[in-house]
Amino acid sequence: MNSFKCITELATFLQKEFSQAAFPENWTVNADKCPPNMTGDLTINCFRFAKILRGSPDKIADKVLAFFKRHSDVVTAEKIKAFVNITLTPGAVYRDSVACLDTLLKSSQLQDTGQKRILIEYSAPNTNKPQHLGHVRNNTLGMSLASLLSRVGHDVIQINLVNDRGIHICKSMLAYERFGKGITPESTGIKGDHLVGSFYVKYNAALKRELNDLRETKPELHDESDDKLFLETEIGQATHKMLQDWENGDEKVIALWKEMNSWVFAGFDQTYKRMGIKFNHTYLESETYLLGKDIVADGLARGVFKKREDGAITIDLGKMSTKVVLRSDGTSVYITQDIGTTLKKYSDYKPEEQIWVVGDEQILHFKMLFEIMKKLGFAWANDLHHLAYGMVNLPSGKMKSREGTVVDADELFDEMVNLAGEACKERYGDSVSSEEISRRAETIGMGALKFMLLKFNSKTTMLFDPQASVRFEGDTGPYVQYACARINSIERKAAEQGLKFDADTINWDLLSGNEEKTLAITAFFYPQILQAAAEKMDCSALIDYLLELAKAFNRFYRECPVLAADNEELASARMALCHAIRGILTDGLNTLTIEVPEAM
Repeated sequence: MNSFKCITELATFLQKEFSQAAFPENWTVNADKCPPNMTGDLTINCFRFAKILRGSPDKIADKVLAFFKRHSDVVTAEKIKAFVNITLTPGAVYRDSVACLDTLLKSSQLQDTGQKRILIEYSAPNTNKPQHLGHVRNNTLGMSLASLLSRVGHDVIQINLVNDRGIHICKSMLAYERFGKGITPESTGIKGDHLVGSFYVKYNAALKRELNDLRETKPELHDESDDKLFLETEIGQATHKMLQDWENGDEKVIALWKEMNSWVFAGFDQTYKRMGIKFNHTYLESETYLLGKDIVADGLARGVFKKREDGAITIDLGKMSTKVVLRSDGTSVYITQDIGTTLKKYSDYKPEEQIWVVGDEQILHFKMLFEIMKKLGFAWANDLHHLAYGMVNLPSGKMKSREGTVVDADELFDEMVNLAGEACKERYGDSVSSEEISRRAETIGMGALKFMLLKFNSKTTMLFDPQASVRFEGDTGPYVQYACARINSIERKAAEQGLKFDADTINWDLLSGNEEKTLAITAFFYPQILQAAAEKMDCSALIDYLLELAKAFNRFYRECPVLAADNEELASARMALCHAIRGILTDGLNTLTIEVPEAM
């Protein structure tokens, strides 16, 4: 990990001064940015060292202060309680930050040790309808976390588990059989997952009519739930029979199932391509739904599970209650399949960690799953993680998939790109071709969508406002993208003027202004932010940092003219600083799977 020279040398100094202390291997001293209400560039918190150095924070701070006061890289040093604030020379700031960060960004990874093989499962759509806004948040969280973990050096495997069987899939199939009249995606020009989803909506409308008729003819059933009355309806009985036929391998049902699934998968592929998603492997529940029964049988023989009087197989999970893993008739429950699939994924890829990106309504389910895997004796079960996320709402309200009012993913993409295109047209008018506007709009619109979905911690239930997210001002993706585009513009104009810079001969001491130093010091912390975000599995921390860096750049841009600098040497130094900042912003956005347009 990169560090300022004086901070690295402080660590060596403290180890000599406190030689009696038991220092951990590779012990380092970390500096923080000095708070804005204090004077200085960096601050050292000596409370952190008290336990290891076996001394009082105040006395440790005295030694730290004395060390910095005689260090050639330090202009001033000040002690406030057990904190030591230091101001660095401009040369030291740039030598240890942007001057070496450019090399770091070209590295394929940011850490030399601790690389793990991590399997992350996300998306998990059903093949009875297209993906919606909830899937978009899931996909964005999953693909961005996978990219972040890969960026810091881990070997990441991206997995999708598609739910392509069950009663809900048969609902779309039965509706197509009754109302479809043989239409196809090719004959209608409708995207395959949209076409199948339209029959899911038709099915639920037909079911609702039958339920209403049933309650009218039998008033005593008026207060019964839809689920309880499902098999009392003709369409419900027909759907249940279709499911039984599927499970029994009926050729006609299987043929229809395969055909409609192929339409949906083709549609999903288009959605994933637009988001930039590439899975290493896609598991199908039609191939995995019977997994887990043999594991339960083995666990029962070993006493991990118990057989109830009615024949059901259960496990005692303490405060989480007793969980049924096989019904009394021998059929699986959902967690049975998850037990089997978890073991299969481990057998297929041997990951050191597994992560599931699934909504927070499944928190208890995953706690139970992980505890069951531990009780079964799998040593790797301690490294199973559930990345839970909250619901996404729009200003217009919640999504309702059964009524067909769900916020469709593809339509949302189009809306974001259209909004971005309108913003570009408003800014440039007819000076930019329509083809170029379209290219920029795709990058800006999709980037704005991902950025806003990642801006909030995954646990947050968030309100997503499409129009606010594409603004070029404020805490948005386009704001960060625009900082990169602005630096591109500076470099193009510099080239027109014949102004160049050589990073090896830059006189960094010329950049002594507050905005310049603040920008460089903010840039210094990029690798640490990446590592921290990866460790916490929280992309929002990287979003916060990129916004902070973009704002620091814009303050610098306003206060420190680049091309209109007082002399060519100063202009070259400021250009070198801009070049490094663009590299970090671009790398950070790319790490979040967000592209950067050449111009906005």
